[in-house]
Amino acid sequence: MNETLITLERVSKVYRVGEENFTALNDVSMAVGEGAFMSFVGPSGSGKTTLLNLIGGLDRPTTGEVFFNGASLGNMGRSQLAAYRRENIGFIFQTFNLLPVYSVYENILFPLILNGRKESCVRERVESMVAKVGLTEHISKKPAQLSGGQCQRVAIARALVKDPLLILADEPTANLDSENSLQILELMRELNREYKAAVIFSTHDEKVTRYIRREVRLEDGKVSWDKRRDGAEIET
Repeated sequence: MNETLITLERVSKVYRVGEENFTALNDVSMAVGEGAFMSFVGPSGSGKTTLLNLIGGLDRPTTGEVFFNGASLGNMGRSQLAAYRRENIGFIFQTFNLLPVYSVYENILFPLILNGRKESCVRERVESMVAKVGLTEHISKKPAQLSGGQCQRVAIARALVKDPLLILADEPTANLDSENSLQILELMRELNREYKAAVIFSTHDEKVTRYIRREVRLEDGKVSWDKRRDGAEIET
């Protein structure tokens, strides 16, 4: 049985919108195990991205606690949260967020440089990740020279190259056609099995449901169901 990686205890997030409060998340509790491959689904405004941001340390809950390997994110200062993200989490976004002046190789190398690694020590690892996502022939190209699917492959390699414990993927197939979406999902499933990093999607894409092993549906900031793909409910 996998160890628990993420624990949310009665997490709520309230934003001030004009003169009113908007509750993006309302008393959400759950646990995510090591090596998970799961998704947060639900309509726009249901709290999916907010939940990813809280787990990723990009935002703080209004009430409740988020724990990573037993450590409370609420007890971390800004620099500690930055280190938490840098050392433990890979992010994949629907807009890819690649550096346009950098090549494929340089974009994938970048997070390792941020972590203080010397290029000479990690060159083989970067080249290996480029090969894993099928872009060896494009290793010197800039993002503008790549297709959307290829750019997302670069983003996946960049997220995995530092060997994180957790990948947070916010609508990673939203800007891709059906063929590229399925290729990306196949690739992410294969890499999840190989690298054992937990993967959490936030998505509207019904194709994702064919691949994940657990689905958490959010409605109006609350969990309306939490099920394994075999149909069994998960206690939270």
